[in-house]
Amino acid sequence: MAAYLIRRLWQMIPTLLGVVLLVFFLFKYFGSDPAIILGGLNASPEQIESIREQLGLNKPVWEQLWIFIQNIVTFEWGKSWATNESVANLFATRLPATLTVTVPILILEVLLAIPFAMAVATVRGSLTDRTVMVCSTIAVSISLLVYVILAQYFFAFRLGWFPVQGWTSNHWTNLTTYAPLPILVAVAVSMAPQIRLYRSFFLDEIGHDYVRTARAKGMTERTVLLKHVLRNAMIPILTNVAVLLPGVLVGSFLLEVFFSIPGLGRELLLAVNRGDYPVIQAFAIYLAALTMTVNLVVDLLYKLVDPRVVLK
Repeated sequence: MAAYLIRRLWQMIPTLLGVVLLVFFLFKYFGSDPAIILGGLNASPEQIESIREQLGLNKPVWEQLWIFIQNIVTFEWGKSWATNESVANLFATRLPATLTVTVPILILEVLLAIPFAMAVATVRGSLTDRTVMVCSTIAVSISLLVYVILAQYFFAFRLGWFPVQGWTSNHWTNLTTYAPLPILVAVAVSMAPQIRLYRSFFLDEIGHDYVRTARAKGMTERTVLLKHVLRNAMIPILTNVAVLLPGVLVGSFLLEVFFSIPGLGRELLLAVNRGDYPVIQAFAIYLAALTMTVNLVVDLLYKLVDPRVVLK
Protein backbone atom coordinates (compact mmCIF):
# COMPACT_ATOMS: atom_id res chain seq x y z
CA MET A 1 0.00 0.00 0.00
CA ALA A 2 2.76 2.45 0.95
CA ALA A 3 4.69 1.70 -2.25
CA TYR A 4 1.55 2.20 -4.33
CA LEU A 5 0.81 5.51 -2.59
CA ILE A 6 4.33 6.82 -3.16
CA ARG A 7 4.24 5.73 -6.80
CA ARG A 8 0.90 7.44 -7.41
CA LEU A 9 2.05 10.65 -5.74
CA TRP A 10 5.16 10.59 -7.92
CA GLN A 11 3.03 10.07 -11.03
CA MET A 12 0.85 13.05 -10.11
CA ILE A 13 3.80 15.43 -10.48
CA PRO A 14 4.12 15.28 -14.32
CA THR A 15 0.33 15.38 -14.65
CA LEU A 16 0.10 18.51 -12.53
CA LEU A 17 3.06 19.99 -14.40
CA GLY A 18 1.21 19.41 -17.67
CA VAL A 19 -1.83 21.23 -16.29
CA VAL A 20 0.41 24.10 -15.15
CA LEU A 21 1.97 24.41 -18.60
CA LEU A 22 -1.42 24.27 -20.28
CA VAL A 23 -2.90 26.95 -18.03
CA PHE A 24 0.16 29.18 -18.39
CA PHE A 25 0.36 29.07 -22.19
CA LEU A 26 -3.41 29.33 -22.67
CA PHE A 27 -3.51 32.56 -20.71
CA LYS A 28 -0.22 33.74 -22.20
CA TYR A 29 -1.01 33.35 -25.88
CA PHE A 30 -4.80 33.00 -26.15
CA GLY A 31 -6.07 35.30 -23.40
CA SER A 32 -6.44 39.06 -23.54
CA ASP A 33 -3.51 41.30 -22.67
CA PRO A 34 -3.56 41.72 -18.87
CA ALA A 35 -2.02 45.18 -19.15
CA ILE A 36 -4.87 46.37 -21.37
CA ILE A 37 -7.46 44.85 -19.02
CA LEU A 38 -5.95 46.60 -16.01
CA GLY A 39 -5.23 49.85 -17.81
CA GLY A 40 -8.67 50.18 -19.35
CA LEU A 41 -9.66 51.58 -22.73
CA ASN A 42 -8.37 55.06 -21.98
CA ALA A 43 -4.87 54.03 -20.88
CA SER A 44 -1.96 55.50 -22.80
CA PRO A 45 0.77 53.30 -24.35
CA GLU A 46 3.14 54.45 -21.62
CA GLN A 47 0.70 53.35 -18.92
CA ILE A 48 0.19 49.98 -20.63
CA GLU A 49 3.94 49.45 -20.80
CA SER A 50 4.31 50.43 -17.14
CA ILE A 51 1.70 47.85 -16.13
CA ARG A 52 3.46 45.18 -18.19
CA GLU A 53 6.68 45.94 -16.35
CA GLN A 54 4.95 45.76 -12.95
CA LEU A 55 3.43 42.38 -13.82
CA GLY A 56 6.67 41.06 -15.27
CA LEU A 57 5.11 40.57 -18.70
CA ASN A 58 8.14 42.08 -20.42
CA LYS A 59 10.39 39.32 -19.08
CA PRO A 60 11.36 36.23 -21.11
CA VAL A 61 8.71 33.50 -21.28
CA TRP A 62 10.80 30.98 -19.35
CA GLU A 63 11.25 33.48 -16.51
CA GLN A 64 7.51 34.20 -16.41
CA LEU A 65 6.85 30.45 -16.28
CA TRP A 66 9.32 30.02 -13.40
CA ILE A 67 7.59 32.81 -11.45
CA PHE A 68 4.24 31.13 -12.15
CA ILE A 69 5.52 27.79 -10.80
CA GLN A 70 6.94 29.54 -7.73
CA ASN A 71 3.51 31.08 -7.09
CA ILE A 72 1.95 27.62 -7.20
CA VAL A 73 4.49 26.06 -4.83
CA THR A 74 4.32 28.93 -2.32
CA PHE A 75 0.53 29.41 -2.70
CA GLU A 76 1.26 33.07 -3.34
CA TRP A 77 -0.74 34.14 -6.36
CA GLY A 78 -0.42 37.86 -5.86
CA LYS A 79 -3.48 40.04 -5.67
CA SER A 80 -6.78 40.04 -7.48
CA TRP A 81 -6.76 42.59 -10.28
CA ALA A 82 -10.36 43.55 -9.61
CA THR A 83 -10.44 43.85 -5.79
CA ASN A 84 -6.72 44.11 -4.93
CA GLU A 85 -7.30 41.33 -2.38
CA SER A 86 -4.71 38.63 -1.89
CA VAL A 87 -5.72 35.59 -3.96
CA ALA A 88 -4.61 33.26 -1.16
CA ASN A 89 -6.78 35.16 1.32
CA LEU A 90 -9.65 35.18 -1.16
CA PHE A 91 -9.59 31.39 -1.39
CA ALA A 92 -9.21 30.97 2.37
CA THR A 93 -12.19 33.20 3.14
CA ARG A 94 -14.49 31.94 0.37
CA LEU A 95 -13.77 28.22 0.74
CA PRO A 96 -15.78 27.68 3.98
CA ALA A 97 -18.98 28.92 2.33
CA THR A 98 -18.47 26.59 -0.63
CA LEU A 99 -17.73 23.59 1.62
CA THR A 100 -20.80 24.36 3.74
CA VAL A 101 -22.91 23.71 0.65
CA THR A 102 -20.94 21.12 -1.34
CA VAL A 103 -20.05 18.66 1.44
CA PRO A 104 -23.67 18.06 2.58
CA ILE A 105 -24.75 17.83 -1.05
CA LEU A 106 -22.21 15.13 -1.84
CA ILE A 107 -22.96 13.16 1.33
CA LEU A 108 -26.74 13.31 0.94
CA GLU A 109 -26.58 12.39 -2.75
CA VAL A 110 -24.71 9.17 -1.98
CA LEU A 111 -26.54 8.23 1.22
CA LEU A 112 -29.99 8.76 -0.30
CA ALA A 113 -29.40 7.47 -3.83
CA ILE A 114 -27.80 4.14 -2.84
CA PRO A 115 -30.64 2.69 -0.70
CA PHE A 116 -33.30 4.15 -3.00
CA ALA A 117 -31.67 2.64 -6.09
CA MET A 118 -31.22 -0.70 -4.36
CA ALA A 119 -34.87 -0.78 -3.34
CA VAL A 120 -35.97 -0.02 -6.89
CA ALA A 121 -33.58 -2.62 -8.35
CA THR A 122 -35.10 -5.37 -6.18
CA VAL A 123 -38.54 -4.78 -7.75
CA ARG A 124 -37.37 -4.53 -11.33
CA GLY A 125 -40.21 -4.45 -13.84
CA SER A 126 -42.86 -3.64 -11.26
CA LEU A 127 -45.14 -0.63 -11.29
CA THR A 128 -42.96 1.02 -8.66
CA ASP A 129 -39.86 0.52 -10.77
CA ARG A 130 -41.47 1.92 -13.92
CA THR A 131 -42.94 4.88 -12.03
CA VAL A 132 -39.58 5.79 -10.51
CA MET A 133 -37.84 5.52 -13.87
CA VAL A 134 -40.43 7.73 -15.59
CA CYS A 135 -40.24 10.32 -12.81
CA SER A 136 -36.44 10.22 -12.94
CA THR A 137 -36.43 10.75 -16.69
CA ILE A 138 -38.75 13.75 -16.34
CA ALA A 139 -36.68 15.17 -13.48
CA VAL A 140 -33.45 14.89 -15.48
CA SER A 141 -35.05 16.89 -18.29
CA ILE A 142 -35.80 19.89 -16.05
CA SER A 143 -33.26 22.70 -15.79
CA LEU A 144 -31.59 23.57 -12.49
CA LEU A 145 -32.96 27.10 -12.83
CA VAL A 146 -36.52 25.75 -12.71
CA TYR A 147 -35.79 23.92 -9.45
CA VAL A 148 -34.27 27.08 -7.97
CA ILE A 149 -37.22 29.29 -8.93
CA LEU A 150 -39.83 26.82 -7.68
CA ALA A 151 -37.95 26.16 -4.43
CA GLN A 152 -37.49 29.85 -3.70
CA TYR A 153 -41.13 30.57 -4.49
CA PHE A 154 -42.78 27.74 -2.54
CA PHE A 155 -40.41 27.01 0.34
CA ALA A 156 -39.09 30.52 0.90
CA PHE A 157 -41.69 33.00 -0.35
CA ARG A 158 -44.97 31.15 0.12
CA LEU A 159 -44.26 28.88 3.10
CA GLY A 160 -41.50 30.94 4.70
CA TRP A 161 -39.54 27.88 5.78
CA PHE A 162 -36.22 29.25 4.53
CA PRO A 163 -34.82 32.68 3.64
CA VAL A 164 -34.62 33.31 -0.11
CA GLN A 165 -31.03 34.56 0.08
CA GLY A 166 -28.43 35.51 2.63
CA TRP A 167 -25.26 34.52 4.45
CA THR A 168 -23.59 35.45 7.73
CA SER A 169 -20.20 35.08 9.41
CA ASN A 170 -21.60 32.40 11.76
CA HIS A 171 -21.01 28.92 10.38
CA TRP A 172 -23.77 27.24 12.39
CA THR A 173 -26.34 29.85 11.35
CA ASN A 174 -25.37 29.39 7.71
CA LEU A 175 -25.59 25.61 7.95
CA THR A 176 -28.98 25.57 9.67
CA THR A 177 -30.66 28.63 8.14
CA TYR A 178 -29.23 29.66 4.76
CA ALA A 179 -27.66 26.46 3.39
CA PRO A 180 -30.60 23.98 3.68
CA LEU A 181 -32.58 25.37 0.73
CA PRO A 182 -29.72 25.34 -1.83
CA ILE A 183 -28.69 21.92 -0.52
CA LEU A 184 -32.27 20.67 -0.93
CA VAL A 185 -32.38 22.00 -4.50
CA ALA A 186 -29.04 20.41 -5.45
CA VAL A 187 -29.97 17.02 -3.96
CA ALA A 188 -33.35 17.08 -5.70
CA VAL A 189 -31.66 17.79 -9.03
CA SER A 190 -29.00 15.11 -8.65
CA MET A 191 -31.12 12.30 -7.20
CA ALA A 192 -32.79 11.35 -10.48
CA PRO A 193 -29.63 10.62 -12.52
CA GLN A 194 -27.90 8.99 -9.56
CA ILE A 195 -30.83 6.66 -8.88
CA ARG A 196 -30.93 5.62 -12.54
CA LEU A 197 -27.18 4.98 -12.60
CA TYR A 198 -26.92 3.16 -9.26
CA ARG A 199 -29.97 1.05 -10.16
CA SER A 200 -28.11 -0.21 -13.22
CA PHE A 201 -25.11 -1.08 -11.04
CA PHE A 202 -27.28 -3.09 -8.64
CA LEU A 203 -29.16 -4.83 -11.44
CA ASP A 204 -25.87 -5.87 -13.01
CA GLU A 205 -24.72 -7.44 -9.72
CA ILE A 206 -28.08 -9.07 -8.95
CA GLY A 207 -27.91 -10.92 -12.28
CA HIS A 208 -24.60 -12.63 -11.45
CA ASP A 209 -24.29 -16.29 -10.53
CA TYR A 210 -22.94 -15.61 -7.03
CA VAL A 211 -26.26 -14.02 -6.05
CA ARG A 212 -28.21 -17.09 -7.14
CA THR A 213 -25.71 -19.27 -5.25
CA ALA A 214 -26.11 -17.18 -2.09
CA ARG A 215 -29.89 -17.47 -2.31
CA ALA A 216 -29.64 -21.20 -2.90
CA LYS A 217 -27.63 -21.52 0.33
CA GLY A 218 -30.59 -20.11 2.22
CA MET A 219 -29.31 -16.59 2.83
CA THR A 220 -31.97 -13.97 3.43
CA GLU A 221 -32.56 -11.37 0.74
CA ARG A 222 -31.35 -8.66 3.12
CA THR A 223 -28.04 -10.49 3.66
CA VAL A 224 -27.59 -11.08 -0.05
CA LEU A 225 -28.16 -7.43 -0.88
CA LEU A 226 -26.11 -5.85 1.89
CA LYS A 227 -23.26 -8.34 2.17
CA HIS A 228 -22.76 -9.28 -1.47
CA VAL A 229 -24.57 -7.03 -3.95
CA LEU A 230 -23.85 -3.71 -2.22
CA ARG A 231 -20.22 -4.55 -1.60
CA ASN A 232 -19.55 -5.42 -5.22
CA ALA A 233 -21.56 -2.48 -6.54
CA MET A 234 -19.55 -0.03 -4.42
CA ILE A 235 -16.63 -0.17 -6.87
CA PRO A 236 -18.49 1.56 -9.76
CA ILE A 237 -20.34 3.76 -7.24
CA LEU A 238 -17.04 5.06 -5.85
CA THR A 239 -15.85 5.68 -9.39
CA ASN A 240 -18.97 7.67 -10.09
CA VAL A 241 -18.50 9.73 -6.91
CA ALA A 242 -14.99 10.64 -8.05
CA VAL A 243 -16.36 11.74 -11.43
CA LEU A 244 -19.27 13.47 -9.71
CA LEU A 245 -17.17 15.81 -7.56
CA PRO A 246 -16.34 18.37 -10.29
CA GLY A 247 -20.02 18.41 -11.26
CA VAL A 248 -21.00 19.07 -7.65
CA LEU A 249 -18.59 22.01 -7.57
CA VAL A 250 -19.95 23.46 -10.81
CA GLY A 251 -23.52 23.03 -9.59
CA SER A 252 -22.67 24.73 -6.30
CA PHE A 253 -21.27 27.68 -8.27
CA LEU A 254 -24.67 28.26 -9.81
CA LEU A 255 -26.35 27.89 -6.42
CA GLU A 256 -23.96 30.44 -4.94
CA VAL A 257 -25.05 32.94 -7.56
CA PHE A 258 -28.78 32.22 -7.23
CA PHE A 259 -28.73 32.26 -3.41
CA SER A 260 -26.08 34.99 -2.96
CA ILE A 261 -23.64 32.70 -1.16
CA PRO A 262 -20.15 34.29 -0.93
CA GLY A 263 -18.26 31.18 -1.99
CA LEU A 264 -15.57 30.30 -4.51
CA GLY A 265 -18.06 29.68 -7.29
CA ARG A 266 -19.52 33.16 -7.27
CA GLU A 267 -16.02 34.61 -6.96
CA LEU A 268 -14.87 32.60 -9.98
CA LEU A 269 -17.78 33.80 -12.13
CA LEU A 270 -17.01 37.38 -11.13
CA ALA A 271 -13.35 36.81 -11.98
CA VAL A 272 -14.25 35.48 -15.43
CA ASN A 273 -16.47 38.49 -16.12
CA ARG A 274 -13.70 40.87 -14.97
CA GLY A 275 -10.85 39.04 -16.68
CA ASP A 276 -9.20 38.54 -13.28
CA TYR A 277 -6.45 36.14 -14.40
CA PRO A 278 -4.74 35.45 -11.03
CA VAL A 279 -8.01 34.15 -9.53
CA ILE A 280 -8.88 32.07 -12.60
CA GLN A 281 -5.41 30.53 -12.85
CA ALA A 282 -5.31 29.68 -9.15
CA PHE A 283 -8.71 28.02 -9.35
CA ALA A 284 -7.75 25.98 -12.42
CA ILE A 285 -4.62 24.64 -10.72
CA TYR A 286 -6.38 23.93 -7.41
CA LEU A 287 -9.23 22.12 -9.16
CA ALA A 288 -6.78 19.93 -11.08
CA ALA A 289 -4.90 19.07 -7.88
CA LEU A 290 -8.17 18.33 -6.08
CA THR A 291 -9.36 16.05 -8.88
CA MET A 292 -6.12 14.05 -8.82
CA THR A 293 -6.24 13.78 -5.03
CA VAL A 294 -9.83 12.55 -5.08
CA ASN A 295 -8.98 9.93 -7.71
CA LEU A 296 -6.12 8.70 -5.52
CA VAL A 297 -8.35 8.48 -2.44
CA VAL A 298 -11.00 6.58 -4.40
CA ASP A 299 -8.39 4.09 -5.66
CA LEU A 300 -7.37 3.46 -2.05
CA LEU A 301 -11.00 3.01 -1.06
CA TYR A 302 -11.34 0.28 -3.69
CA LYS A 303 -8.97 -1.83 -1.61
CA LEU A 304 -10.92 -1.07 1.56
CA VAL A 305 -14.26 -2.02 0.00
CA ASP A 306 -12.99 -5.13 -1.76
CA PRO A 307 -9.77 -6.73 -0.44
CA ARG A 308 -9.52 -8.70 -3.68
CA VAL A 309 -8.56 -5.52 -5.53
CA VAL A 310 -4.84 -5.44 -6.27
CA LEU A 311 -3.23 -2.01 -6.35
CA LYS A 312 -0.46 -1.90 -8.95
